[in-house]
Amino acid sequence: MSNLIDIQTQIQKLQQQASEIKAREFDATVKDIVSKMQAFGISVKDLQSATTGRKGRGRPAGKAAGALKQKPPAAKSKKSGATVAAKFKGPNGETWTGRGLTPRWLSALVAQGRSKEEFVISV
Repeated sequence: MSNLIDIQTQIQKLQQQASEIKAREFDATVKDIVSKMQAFGISVKDLQSATTGRKGRGRPAGKAAGALKQKPPAAKSKKSGATVAAKFKGPNGETWTGRGLTPRWLSALVAQGRSKEEFVISV
């Protein structure tokens, strides 16, 4: 059985080998990535937007993209600026997207014994 010092020495040698392999393969990997970016028309901006979750250019639209149904007017999302359709509508015209905390008007109605499902907006 190996002792702690032997294992730590092996770990150090393996980490050194891993660093050497990474250094050797780095240039080839970068060239491979650049060639794929050129083949697909991907820019650095596309990569940056992919990490932030925004859609960049160069992404083909799916067949169903044009066939989507129109959604009812939506509330504006604070984070991304995207609109989110209202999913609940109260008796006085209040709306809620179903995200975040339950609004007071809906909490009060549920406390009175009404069901949340009564206020779902059917599409």
